[in-house]
Amino acid sequence: MKQFISAIFFCLVSATALADDFAATRAKLEAAMNSDIRTKKEKLRDANRKPIETLEFFGLRDDMKLVELIPGAGWYTKILVPVLHEKGEYIASMNANRVKDQILSLPGFERGKVVEEEARYWRANGDPFLTTDIKTLNIENADMVLTFRNYSNFNEIGRKDINEEVFVILKPGGIYGVVNHTSRHMEPSSHNNSRRFDPVQAIKEIIDAGFEFVAYSDLHYRPEDDLTKEVGHKQVTGRTDRWTLKFRKPLTAAKSPQ
Repeated sequence: MKQFISAIFFCLVSATALADDFAATRAKLEAAMNSDIRTKKEKLRDANRKPIETLEFFGLRDDMKLVELIPGAGWYTKILVPVLHEKGEYIASMNANRVKDQILSLPGFERGKVVEEEARYWRANGDPFLTTDIKTLNIENADMVLTFRNYSNFNEIGRKDINEEVFVILKPGGIYGVVNHTSRHMEPSSHNNSRRFDPVQAIKEIIDAGFEFVAYSDLHYRPEDDLTKEVGHKQVTGRTDRWTLKFRKPLTAAKSPQ
């Protein structure tokens, strides 16, 4: 009984320590979210995207070396760079020219950087995106790699390339966080699910690349989305169901399995 009580006490102390550990990062996230750099349209998405809760789930800390793959217009970039500015490092990669030209040139964002090399992606005859020479990225020992609503953009070859390269980029114990619009399990491909992806398949593919599955979050679970409509449809846009998955590179990992 004494050992049981001690174990409970240890868990409670550990949980409190983790919460306290995130406090400084949370304060910086809140400041970044309230920055005038962000547009009104970007701020309106906060309630749906829940960036603080999402980044806390992934384990973000303000001293990390973080890589964001395919940052798009930089919605998360504007939040992450200020948080990592003082103690950490932010790197954008894969089609990150918009971020480089429009955000990383802003005052206070100069420390963020882009690593492109030959890691670009393209469409072949209208098929899902492929990758070209992604394994030329010169990034090492990252603490965390994140990508938001991009996993469905790639075909099987592209997803395999990306997952294996993320494995190389991360240090042992590093975190790979992925968010994507949800499709039904094993549903045949169609226009309506072209920007959705089966979370069960994603878990299998990422584990096959050598990762450990850590946890999932229901932060972006939306029961009102019946998964039948294209994510841009007026009835679901901004309210889609999304899966949020956290993976870890094993501490003993040497290289991604081939």
